[in-house]
Amino acid sequence: MKRPVKTLLCLLLLAAFGPGLLFGCAGKPSATQMAAGPDWRSLSVLRQVPLQHAAQFSLTVYDQGYTLLDIPASGRFLIIPEGAGLPEGAPDDIVPLYGPLDRIYLAATSSMDFFRALDRVSAVRLSGTDANGWYIQEAKDALARGDMVFAGKYSAPDYELIFSEKCDLAIESTMIYHSPEVKEQLQKLGVPVLVERSSYEEDPLGRMEWIKVYGALLGDLDWAEALFDKEAQAVEPLLDQPKTGKTVAFFYITTTGTVNVRKSDDYVSRMIGLAGGTYAFDDLKGGSALSSVNMTMESFYDGAKDADLLIYNSTIDGELFTLEDLLQKSVFLKDFKAVRAGNVWCTGKNLFQEPMGLGKLILDMHRVLTDETAPNELTYLHKLTTGGK
Repeated sequence: MKRPVKTLLCLLLLAAFGPGLLFGCAGKPSATQMAAGPDWRSLSVLRQVPLQHAAQFSLTVYDQGYTLLDIPASGRFLIIPEGAGLPEGAPDDIVPLYGPLDRIYLAATSSMDFFRALDRVSAVRLSGTDANGWYIQEAKDALARGDMVFAGKYSAPDYELIFSEKCDLAIESTMIYHSPEVKEQLQKLGVPVLVERSSYEEDPLGRMEWIKVYGALLGDLDWAEALFDKEAQAVEPLLDQPKTGKTVAFFYITTTGTVNVRKSDDYVSRMIGLAGGTYAFDDLKGGSALSSVNMTMESFYDGAKDADLLIYNSTIDGELFTLEDLLQKSVFLKDFKAVRAGNVWCTGKNLFQEPMGLGKLILDMHRVLTDETAPNELTYLHKLTTGGK
């Protein structure tokens, strides 16, 4: 049956009989077609996965291969091993996820880095970002090969494609709450929707710890825990070191000439603190839920002109490579202490698509705060030169 005809037939069945038939239409067995699950009350808890820094989820591992993922603001998801069924008597609010999860629609861009770290980019069949929007090479390559296909951005997904591809899970960022009808429609199509909240972790290492969520989803929890431990342990020696006494401003200049800076309780500001620095705007708190604010160049000048180190955020505005590039943004910057000293750095554009690299960024920050001869070959920072790239 050709895709449009089959899709239309299944959507008509949905209208007539509800979403229960949809897994059969899509080719994925429904819960009633799978092996009967054990009695929920008979499952034994093997362990509660320990969390060192994350606060936005919990993982409970049961016997017989079941794992319960609880994201309080998103839902409770029971990860069911391949060939098994939903336990009888399971709480009504639990969303079953039948393994293996290998036809995922990923609309939460930063999550791709977790799939890459686990060597499971292949589990993402449908992307909410096209090739031009990816800085992660493995995602670009998968799209070029056709192993991954663009299925529309989070607010305008290609429902027909998602359905015909037998999508087994949609992973969304909290941006989906601005388009609630999309989440509802995906669920009507029989696609479970998980809204991930790693960006709400206050601790930057907590963001990295979300790799445990993806390890659980993909059946690689032990490996995910080992990967996190390795990254966290690299940073831990810094946590007990004294402050360097140096101040840091992290910013970019908008197209209107205002300066975007992070609030003092944002995770980037916290990374500066973990690296041994003091954030230049350490009293910038409160207000809206946004993690950053725009201020006039005059206000930025007052707060950051004496900062020992400037870090330019390239994510929105693009990378800078020379001090001349920076001064083209604003001539006011020439009077800044860090500019006069040549102590200005820029992030790579891939930074915010790689949460597993936050530990390395903290190490980069510590290096440039403590070593005046810090090399330009760091992982996420490069120094602005006085001419040429």
